[in-house]
Amino acid sequence: MASTRKDPIPAPLHDIVMPESGYDAGQRETAVFAGGCFWGVQSVFQRVKGVIATTVGYSGGRADTANYSDVCGEGTGHAEALSIIFNPAVVTYGTLLRVFFSVVHDPTQLNRQGNDIGTSYRSAIFYANGEQREVAEAYVKQLNAAQVFGRPIVTQIVPLVAFYRGEEYHQNYAAKNPQNPYIQICDIPKIGALQQQFPELFQEYTR
Repeated sequence: MASTRKDPIPAPLHDIVMPESGYDAGQRETAVFAGGCFWGVQSVFQRVKGVIATTVGYSGGRADTANYSDVCGEGTGHAEALSIIFNPAVVTYGTLLRVFFSVVHDPTQLNRQGNDIGTSYRSAIFYANGEQREVAEAYVKQLNAAQVFGRPIVTQIVPLVAFYRGEEYHQNYAAKNPQNPYIQICDIPKIGALQQQFPELFQEYTR
């Protein structure tokens, strides 16, 4: 379940600034987010300019329980997560966070997104380094102070210990199954919200 707002939320006041020398054209960074069912999270970020690749998977638990069957049992500590490889010269980490909070999910719902209930559907930012942590924490503080959502953000901000690639049938699921009722109801509207709120970031996805 994504936010129903029509306008994008404010941009982060604090972001990871490009060095004066600029980024190398081949620069790659990684962001890992969890925001409900990973099908929908992937379907949004696949369409953000500057995102090079996305992979659905699991983060927050052990390697031996990083599989869909165990994670659905809600006892593994894993969240359904998305690993995003992006070019920081094209899209900043802060901008990815803005999309994450704006259209990907409702960050005020604790351990659920709509009818998807459980800790595996929790809102989480798995930071890869200190800079990502600082930007994420500052942004949550900024949004809460402005009462952007009317309720406090419950998103976890935790270190990225490991990311485990999900099963192949989950990869690009929304793109492969656009007529699936779940995709139609839960995920297609998120893509529309991205295009509406961030037209300058939106790109068509071709797999």
